[in-house]
Amino acid sequence: MARHAVNAPPLALYVHIPWCVRKCPYCDFNSHTAPEGLPENDYVAAVLADLDQDLRDYAPALDGRPVISVFFGGGTPSLFSAAAIAAILDGARTRLPFAPAAEITLETNPGTVEHGRFEDYRRAGVDRLSFGVQSFDDDKLKRLGRIHSASEVREAIRLARGAGYDNFNLDLMYALPQQDLAGALADVDAAISLAPSHISHYQLTLEPNTAFARTPPPLPDDDLAWDMQEACQQRLADAGFAHYETSAYARDGLRSVHNVNYWEFGDYLGIGAGAHGKLSDAATGSVRRRWKVRAPRAFLAHAGSPRGIGADEAIAAEQLPFEFMLNALRLEHGVARALFAERTGLADAQIAAALADGERRGWFARDDARIVATDLGRRFLNDAITLFLP
Repeated sequence: MARHAVNAPPLALYVHIPWCVRKCPYCDFNSHTAPEGLPENDYVAAVLADLDQDLRDYAPALDGRPVISVFFGGGTPSLFSAAAIAAILDGARTRLPFAPAAEITLETNPGTVEHGRFEDYRRAGVDRLSFGVQSFDDDKLKRLGRIHSASEVREAIRLARGAGYDNFNLDLMYALPQQDLAGALADVDAAISLAPSHISHYQLTLEPNTAFARTPPPLPDDDLAWDMQEACQQRLADAGFAHYETSAYARDGLRSVHNVNYWEFGDYLGIGAGAHGKLSDAATGSVRRRWKVRAPRAFLAHAGSPRGIGADEAIAAEQLPFEFMLNALRLEHGVARALFAERTGLADAQIAAALADGERRGWFARDDARIVATDLGRRFLNDAITLFLP
């Protein structure tokens, strides 16, 4: 498969904090119940050693490229003190240039027992928060294994606003156990009432190797889940939230910089236990993925050495169309046609047959400038994306 040089896309940094107060039964992320005596200082040192390893191995590809966003995900990053978050950010800034307006997001659980003082996180450099709300129905929260209540969500938002945070995301789920359409809309209305800048609205799915997969709860059927999605989309649109990605809604100018970079096949370093990264090398024309060992204990023991790396591989050229479209087709307005060649090094001809097939099925709409999934294509997005498999 013929290729040309790839252009270096924007660069982001993902930091994984792998501990939670309690593992939720639906969660398939690399998260673990926090031990007594959380090894905060040791983990900060390990994360920075991990970053040093990436910088050594990828030095030419990273030279002079500024970080446009940092995202602390997990797990529950707000289990870490603001001092620990500041130490990671300060360490990263001494190693990499940061763009002047770099977006820095911290995921937090609304349970007030977990988070530090929001003022301290703000002083540490965090300018955006993402609250794992999931629902405003206390019964549904219990079914989901969450440790917070709806009232604690509202109190956490009040405290965050008092600390100067106006830019924050609320994560919501729908199609919850025994949820009806009215319940899904009530959750969206409650979220809108808190005036966030961004809402992420996901369907609950049963992921392998989770407690819910082993003992499935009673969930709404596919037709009801689709009705929930459409009704909630309309409610969010009426409230002024632009639907810009399958599960993401934002007020004007407040889309997640970090996540848009993922969806547009941008680059990101992933540091921390189980963190994934993706990096383009303009000099060699390669696109690589690297991920770190998942177990926190193993990561702490080996971060900064080759044994801390779970795998590192170049993405095969024939796999790149699927990798690109897996993300890009989630964007509501699609992607610029030119971006495919820029980010993969492949000619537009490499995806011509798959796009034509998708157009015949009514899944894609194309013009000279953009590739976009239609409403039908978004409903059958997983099927549409498989057209690009080698």
